[in-house]
Amino acid sequence: MRLLLERRRGTRAELAFLPDVRARRFRLVDVEPDLERIAKLVERYADLPLGTVDASVVAPIERLELPEVAILNHRDFSVVRPRHTPALTLLP
Repeated sequence: MRLLLERRRGTRAELAFLPDVRARRFRLVDVEPDLERIAKLVERYADLPLGTVDASVVAPIERLELPEVAILNHRDFSVVRPRHTPALTLLP
């Protein structure tokens, strides 16, 4: 996350994001229960490529049946079709 945020929006955006993480404004989840699904997503979307990091975002979203995700990679995530909903609402 750090490298993507810093590369796409700059260090100031990264520094603005971290206090929100510390304040628990974001829900951090364990991806260990999702390892099999992560591998399947990487294989399914290999042409994007949807790598392990992106699949580690999608898999828990499916498990928790969340309708939206805050993500910088709108282009690739707009193609992903989670099992629980026709499409994710991409934020911001």
